Amino acid sequence: MNCYASHNYRDFSHAGNISKNFNEHIMQDMGFKNVALRQTHFHNKILGFFATLAGICVIPFRLHKGDRLVLQYPIKKYYTFICKMAHIRGAKVITLIHDLGCCRRKKLTPQKEMKRLNNSDALIVHNNNMKRWIEEHGYKGGIAVHKMTDYTANAEAAVHKYDGGKCKILYAGALSRKKNAFLYELANSSLNYDLELYGRGFDASQIKSKNVHYHGFMSDTQLISENNCTFGLVWDGNSIDACEGAYGSYLKLNNPIKTSLYIRCHLPVIVWEQAAIAEVVKEKGIGVCVASLQDIDKIVAEITPEEYDKLEKNVIEWSKELKHGNCTRNAINQCLEYLK
Repeated sequence: MNCYASHNYRDFSHAGNISKNFNEHIMQDMGFKNVALRQTHFHNKILGFFATLAGICVIPFRLHKGDRLVLQYPIKKYYTFICKMAHIRGAKVITLIHDLGCCRRKKLTPQKEMKRLNNSDALIVHNNNMKRWIEEHGYKGGIAVHKMTDYTANAEAAVHKYDGGKCKILYAGALSRKKNAFLYELANSSLNYDLELYGRGFDASQIKSKNVHYHGFMSDTQLISENNCTFGLVWDGNSIDACEGAYGSYLKLNNPIKTSLYIRCHLPVIVWEQAAIAEVVKEKGIGVCVASLQDIDKIVAEITPEEYDKLEKNVIEWSKELKHGNCTRNAINQCLEYLK
């Protein structure tokens, strides 16, 4: 039996929860069975903790010899326990990685994280950069590459028509100064394009540029169906010249889910040239890669409607793949084949 383990999700405004929920639905569609308790949505931390704990406790009793269990990582506190119990029951474990704690939050050393992950028989990682990093740090099992995070939200994108006029660039996600200080630098800059900000945590009183507009939080389905932007920006950190700091440098390993959201919005993306996701952007022809945000003025000034139409056509085709969960399906099937 192929199976997965659901748990409590407090809300779906957090990128990790959105992605995990999409993956659960993809696995259900693939015929996987949930061996934990049903998915819950308790906002109360105590209720959520006990709901998840109860689900974890039943997992070993629902596994059998030869089963393949997919876990979505990180799982707070319980990951090693679940892996060991699965192996005792004769099951194999596939771990689908969303975040590496040692690289993003620095709460683990790489050695401790690899010790955990080596409890898994196979891994699904974001991209080739993350695959190389994990292999170099001592992972011994099979590895499949996700390529890009699927985004299966049930929404249809608005129609975009670029006629060569002023560009609107969308930035959606966490907007706090702690994570994205670069936004505050842009908010005080003279821009040849409009920057449309969606999300929580931005101090709108700091906006001095007439070209920067803060819209607050909007649901992903509404953003997909209603936005009228030209590009989506994938950038993190404290500088407009490079993705720096803990969050910025993490883009060298991570595939941000906002990339997939923009693709579902039918927006070509602008990404840092050193970001791991740049490899897919170039391969699929779905956007442009820049060394610095100061390069954007030149790009938006020089792009022709014909060039934009070609990018958008590629984006629409790739959007279909993400909507149907094909990246996750392919990666899981590679792992299942490896475990035969």
